Amino acid sequence: MNTTDPTWEHSHDFHRSNVAAERGTRVVLWITLVAMVLEITAGWWLGSMALLADGWHMGSHAAAIGVSVLAYAVSRRLRGDTRFAFGTWKVEVLGGFASALFLLGVAALMAVASLQRLVEPQSIRFQEAIGVAVAGLLVNVVCALILGRVHPHDHGHGHTDHGQHAHSHHHDLNLRSAYLHVLADALTSVLAIVALLGGWIWGWVWLDPVMGLVGSVLVAVWAKGLIAETSRVLLDREMDHPVVQEIREVIGSLRTVAPVELLDLHVWRVGHDAYACALTVLSPDPDLTPRRVHEALAIHEELVHCTVEIRLAEADACRCG
Repeated sequence: MNTTDPTWEHSHDFHRSNVAAERGTRVVLWITLVAMVLEITAGWWLGSMALLADGWHMGSHAAAIGVSVLAYAVSRRLRGDTRFAFGTWKVEVLGGFASALFLLGVAALMAVASLQRLVEPQSIRFQEAIGVAVAGLLVNVVCALILGRVHPHDHGHGHTDHGQHAHSHHHDLNLRSAYLHVLADALTSVLAIVALLGGWIWGWVWLDPVMGLVGSVLVAVWAKGLIAETSRVLLDREMDHPVVQEIREVIGSLRTVAPVELLDLHVWRVGHDAYACALTVLSPDPDLTPRRVHEALAIHEELVHCTVEIRLAEADACRCG
């Protein structure tokens, strides 16, 4: 646990891991943007709402991946800037919140267009549209393979035999988010292909705008989830996180001449899997120091910065650290 260095987020290993992740994510961004333009243009030209929905859905993920690329770039350019008390990670969070609001508008436009197509069906060039949709799916598979090479599948929250969290310094939720967006986009491509095949083989022209509606719902649900997730971080709503209970358990397990009482506790997120906390404890033991509390909390590596205040039960004096 680092309690002094505000640039904990920019260790050598962390930076090297981010360089590889940024390169892979940047490549995927350009591929996704090209495929998005192709699908939207083809969907409009060929009259397929499912293809348009898939293109816009791919655009939503391009926005998310673009936020990831921006976060990496800002983190790299401002690396070591001490004006950022806990690094520049929240730039990514703020960008994600803004793009999610935009995506809600896109989802609404997709839904309106699909409903109009249900009321006023138009002819679709199914064979060409299916070819474009299949190409889009292949693009998603390629992007998943690219991100999969740098995505740390075997890292994350684990548990040791003592029940404490085991964290990897290379755990990157930013990269994991981009990876999952690509996989979700592949699912939307499959929906478009199914809709077009149904219309081509069985004449179910209505299936295309229906799948357009399904695609709009997927975009809206993803945007809503992103708004909730980013808002939680931006508003520091973390007091229901498991790490809060873990801190309480650590304080309760401190061995002193009498039980230690936790008077005040504040926890907030400062990185992908990193948290800061400020706490006040009440103890009659004059030998209990902030250093002892820091050492006890050090078993939880997700706590990267802690401020500890100790109040003596029978005195007005307090110790801080």
